[in-house]
Amino acid sequence: MIPQRRSERFDVVGYEAYAQLPVKTFASRVQYEKGCASVAGALESCFSFALPELPVAQEFVHKPNVSIMNYENLISLLGSEAEDLLQHDCKTFSRDLLHLPGPDFVDRIFMQSDRNPQVLRNLQALYSHGRLAGTGYLSILPIDQGIEHTAGASFAPNPIYFDPENIMRLAIDGGCNAVATTFGGLGFMARKYAHKIPFIVKLNHNELLTYPTKYDQVMFGSVDKAWNLGAAAVGATVYFGSEESNRQLMEVSEAFERAHELGMATILWCYTRNSAFKKDGVDYHTAADLTGQANHLGVTIHADIIKQKLPEKNGGFTAIGFSKSDKRMYDQLATDNPIDLTRYQVANCYMGRAGLINSGGGSEGEADLKEAVRTAIINKRAGGMGLILGRRAFQREFKEGVALLHAVQDVYQAKEITIA
Repeated sequence: MIPQRRSERFDVVGYEAYAQLPVKTFASRVQYEKGCASVAGALESCFSFALPELPVAQEFVHKPNVSIMNYENLISLLGSEAEDLLQHDCKTFSRDLLHLPGPDFVDRIFMQSDRNPQVLRNLQALYSHGRLAGTGYLSILPIDQGIEHTAGASFAPNPIYFDPENIMRLAIDGGCNAVATTFGGLGFMARKYAHKIPFIVKLNHNELLTYPTKYDQVMFGSVDKAWNLGAAAVGATVYFGSEESNRQLMEVSEAFERAHELGMATILWCYTRNSAFKKDGVDYHTAADLTGQANHLGVTIHADIIKQKLPEKNGGFTAIGFSKSDKRMYDQLATDNPIDLTRYQVANCYMGRAGLINSGGGSEGEADLKEAVRTAIINKRAGGMGLILGRRAFQREFKEGVALLHAVQDVYQAKEITIA
């Protein structure tokens, strides 16, 4: 059974007798059964102790204001990395230089931009939905992997996601700000869900049915069609560094201009792709200098939000021997700490005026929870705006995916996790 969201009630997955109970009644029942001294203690016992031992947390789909990943659990989950990530003090770009996420982000940043009132409204809709509503942070569920990685390979771990309605349900029960998926999926679901969660229509894709395999993002539909579907935003990918990147850059720039005319926000998947970006056995596709420059190109074509992979290293320009660089990029503006590398990405998004959301990465099984939470902490402490996490959530049982999304969102709600 896939639970339906009811804003004033708990949905308790697997406990049919409790499924319709109002919050206070449910908490009181738990208080009695668990011998807790108070209702607050009952809720805390249900949700805060459950992670990183995930199975108990998976029994619940909880209200947006109840956290299941408290600070102590975060420290335990991170293990030996906890101190390095949670206590790191960034000495590269000062946090005072950044435009940080917050409840007033649209007023503070976009009111003075050239975005029209309809764009401002749709941006605010993104920031005002889900468990992170009103924080300035974003948790987005992206499911376009049926095209990008083939449907069979993507949905074999949980075949319910061949049906796009379950994508909608996961985003809603997962407390996401928005769902990003394909023209086809949203075309079937728009009338039922457009008023329940903000849509992000992915305009272009790289399909894997051509042989030999090629890597080229091509348009699958029009911006006007996305508007007709009720989209709050459109998304697109540019493979910076590829032979096709100039054409993609022009196509996406024109698409984003039209999207803004119609009142939709714009999100750019800023990916690097070129076989030459691997040298001497080292993959520089996720180097901070390359991905940072991709971000800078992305905000130049009016992307309101940048999606980027988490940086894993630096020095791509110098190792490969192309483009231009300055040694201060490596010894003053970044270190090898992942928070500093990610801050370099944020700096290239006009110092955070365009929010940086990092990718959640591919599913790795049991390590998914730790890796997703780790990525969220790095992004938040660097000055980023959130996480766009798909495969780690949908390539598992539905209730496990919901719990994982909630755990990531808890990072952004945690007051103890500050900007480095």
